Amino acid sequence: MKGTERLPSLDEETVPRDPFALFALWLAAATGIAEPEAMALATVNANGSPAARMVLLRGVDERGFVFFTNYGSAKGRDLATNERVAAVFYWGPLGRQVRIEGTVARVETEESDAYFARRPRGHQLSAWASAQSSVVSDRSALERNVAEAERRFSGKDVPRPPHWGGYRISPERIEFWQHRADRLHDRILYTRTNNGWQKSRLSP
Repeated sequence: MKGTERLPSLDEETVPRDPFALFALWLAAATGIAEPEAMALATVNANGSPAARMVLLRGVDERGFVFFTNYGSAKGRDLATNERVAAVFYWGPLGRQVRIEGTVARVETEESDAYFARRPRGHQLSAWASAQSSVVSDRSALERNVAEAERRFSGKDVPRPPHWGGYRISPERIEFWQHRADRLHDRILYTRTNNGWQKSRLSP
């Protein structure tokens, strides 16, 4: 990847002890890339079949990584039966990716309410209008649902639907991958232990 050879090498002895500190630095460095908050989220359904899709990171702190969705969507149904997930951020122009493995749980009602209140009104109405992942006859049916939501909430704030809210990924493993010349990539793995985070280097 052009230019990535100029990046400093990742050294397990000098990177931050806290993976969230390193993630914050990498996310800030990716701000010039389109949708730097986009992450691939992988889930497993009740039959053991995996699925992956892109979602947007909407919050991160020492507790984990937060995204929002329809609880009744395909991923929501997967998460209701299997809490284990994996996620990947990929910032190609920087030659970097972050891999996350852990468990997921719904965020507190207040957190979902606060985030929903900040969304553009059109996004709020769409959350009411769409039964995400379900079969719909055609686009006009969706547009009729939006029009109905507009009439329902005309002249007032749009409340958060009870079927919509946030999830937080609590990571057990976070791997930082950085492109290096000759495929000798840097891979630093953080593993959660009872005493905090343990760092190790993986072979590329």
